[in-house]
Amino acid sequence: MISFKQLPLEAKAAVAAGVVFFSMMISQTFLAEQLEFGTQRWLRRLQMALFVNALMLIGSLYIWRCIVTTFYRLSAAYSYCFLPWKIAVLMFLALAHSSFFTLLFLVAEEPYFFSLASYTCLGAYIILIFFLFTLGSVEQVYKLLVSRGAKTSGINKSSKTVMKPVLVVMVTVALTAVGLLNASQPPAVTSVVIPVHKLPLSMDGLKVVLLSDIHLGPTVGKTKLAMVVQMVKALKPDITVIVGDLSDSEVMAIRPAVEPLSELNSPLGTYFVTGNHEYYTSDVNSWFELLKSFNIHPLHNENVKISSPRSSNDWFCLAGVDDIEAQVMRYSGHGMDLKKALVDCSADHAIVLLAHQPLAAKWALQDRPDINLILSGHTHGGQIFPLNAGAYLLNPFFVGLYKVGQSTFVYVSPGTMYYGIPMRLGSRAEITEIILHSP
Repeated sequence: MISFKQLPLEAKAAVAAGVVFFSMMISQTFLAEQLEFGTQRWLRRLQMALFVNALMLIGSLYIWRCIVTTFYRLSAAYSYCFLPWKIAVLMFLALAHSSFFTLLFLVAEEPYFFSLASYTCLGAYIILIFFLFTLGSVEQVYKLLVSRGAKTSGINKSSKTVMKPVLVVMVTVALTAVGLLNASQPPAVTSVVIPVHKLPLSMDGLKVVLLSDIHLGPTVGKTKLAMVVQMVKALKPDITVIVGDLSDSEVMAIRPAVEPLSELNSPLGTYFVTGNHEYYTSDVNSWFELLKSFNIHPLHNENVKISSPRSSNDWFCLAGVDDIEAQVMRYSGHGMDLKKALVDCSADHAIVLLAHQPLAAKWALQDRPDINLILSGHTHGGQIFPLNAGAYLLNPFFVGLYKVGQSTFVYVSPGTMYYGIPMRLGSRAEITEIILHSP
């Protein structure tokens, strides 16, 4: 029988990840009601950071073999640059691994440089491991297809061994730079006209600004939020809605960064629904109280009647549901409750629903196909390559406008900022200007 000490490092990392995951399940199932909220929050985040780092260790060992050990095995001609290269890769991996811990210790009004650097390395880590694995897989397939009779000289083989990691690193550096540049730009303002069945004629042309996935935390601070608020104010919306993932941290740690939201002053109101990251903070009720003090109305499985500025008899129902992650986390008093959210919203009037995740939008339409419009976020449009494909496959609606049935639309925002990694590749941050049209 093989002992734990005899296992390869990758297997040990996998075992460690399994142990941490098991401890997460135990604490969530049996200790959730016994621990104080603050203790729960810290324990959950620490466990998540340890779990992700254990999984990342498997990838880090693969990266090390591909771009460090490879050089070590070559002739002495490359030895003069081996030590600096080894140190650089070690620092890169250490920064990438430290990124998830910044959420525990380095959250303030503005991002710390260390947080920005560590999450940038995390983004580069994802790109690097994707291309190393892809190129390695292609190489293995090529070897199987090519005749084994042909022999390659030692010099050519050595050159190819060097060129593969060098090429991958160059591509990773280039894509990381492009991603950083894209994310540093202000979000694009996208204007879309959406016909809303049963919308009163007097409300034709009503302007709704949609924000989503701002993710105040280690890499997004007050300056970026203030920029977003100024852009929203310039659009002069009738209604502003924030469909979740406003923050990755608890109120106490990041309150000064949230102050620009108090400047939102849409005449028909500003509304908010929770995203999964609000529940990760374990501080949802404090967020509700803070937002209320800014005159932003949380729709906690509830609705409001939005009346026409021209006629109080004309109105539509704006409803919001809690994020579906609340049920998974057993967050007391929270969880998607569509029936409660749509109480008094009759089919005689237009219904607009705010639901953070596209999956929640799908569930809502299965229960209430008379909903006319659902506004969601969550996907980030994948945020960075190669995560785009995964986000596309895991969500029933990915990004942009979808028509469901005869008279229902779903719009999914790609996010107003970004989560953690300050990069955008294959996606663009967006502030959505939605013009409601009475068909």
